[in-house]
Amino acid sequence: MDKFRMLFQHFQSSSESVMNGICLLLAVVTVKLYSSFDFNCPCLARYNALYGLGLLLAPPLTLFLCGLLANRQSVVMVEEWRRPAGHRRKDPGIIRYMCSSVLQRALAAPLVWILLALLDGKCFVCAFSNSVDPEKFLDFANMTPSQVQFFLAKVPCKEDELVRNSPARKAVSRYLRCLSQAIGWSVTLLLIIAAFLARCLRPCFDQTGFLQRRYWSNYVDLEQKLFDETCCEHAREFAHRCVLHFFASMQSELQARGLHRDNAGRSPEPPAVPEPPEVLDSGSGKAHLRAISSREQVDRLLSTWYSCKPPLDLAASPGLCGGGLSHRAPTFALGTRLSQHTNV
Repeated sequence: MDKFRMLFQHFQSSSESVMNGICLLLAVVTVKLYSSFDFNCPCLARYNALYGLGLLLAPPLTLFLCGLLANRQSVVMVEEWRRPAGHRRKDPGIIRYMCSSVLQRALAAPLVWILLALLDGKCFVCAFSNSVDPEKFLDFANMTPSQVQFFLAKVPCKEDELVRNSPARKAVSRYLRCLSQAIGWSVTLLLIIAAFLARCLRPCFDQTGFLQRRYWSNYVDLEQKLFDETCCEHAREFAHRCVLHFFASMQSELQARGLHRDNAGRSPEPPAVPEPPEVLDSGSGKAHLRAISSREQVDRLLSTWYSCKPPLDLAASPGLCGGGLSHRAPTFALGTRLSQHTNV
């Protein structure tokens, strides 16, 4: 159980490992889908090419879009590309690195589907059976052009009565299947060579720029994650403060009304005053929340984060552009109504 927890924490902390796992999962699902798919060529001259090429290209496009949707970095990349520069400049190298990383992972499952389809050959035979040159086969010498086209359209359907025991059908099917497998193995070899050269030649180039782009791309991803988590925590604490102020104000009003009824027989006692927000949430230790007291301040803070993110300089002034927000606790008058504290 401890090993499983450590593995889960590793995947949770490393977005790159999560994306690699998702790509591997999509590739396995691709193999399973192709192996369970029932291929049925229409064996019609007008629809063979459309069906074969559609089955060869449409599922990879769908898998590619699924890979983009599953990869969180694609959204982060678009946000980094579209955000205003503000106090932090945009580095095109980081965007290119993130785009390359996203495309590499998203193309894994589509390439697996295309390679499986080419090595199997059924889609290729269905798509290009009508494109075969009849002069390469002696069995078509005694047929008219219309008969040849009709016969070639029936090549993918080996159970059809017209071509069931025909040597010409076997020859055309074997020719197209061999061509499809040759293309599939060639593409596989080219991908392996490209990956080998990329792995071997990468140390020959500037490693400093590569490490910088990798570091800052990971930083942008983690910064967005931490911002989302901090927003959730901030909203929870702000809601907690609003609820405390609400009940404190209601309690003071109820006590004031009760004392007003009983002041005929005894001397009135001063109503209990609601405690200031510093006292109400002093135990939470959230000092950064004390600068937020209204919805307008929260909206301004979120708008400031989007329009001009703070510069990556820890020694700089903590103030935000556009005036920012004061980090000192605001002063609240005792007995202030709820509307002054819970403007949400």
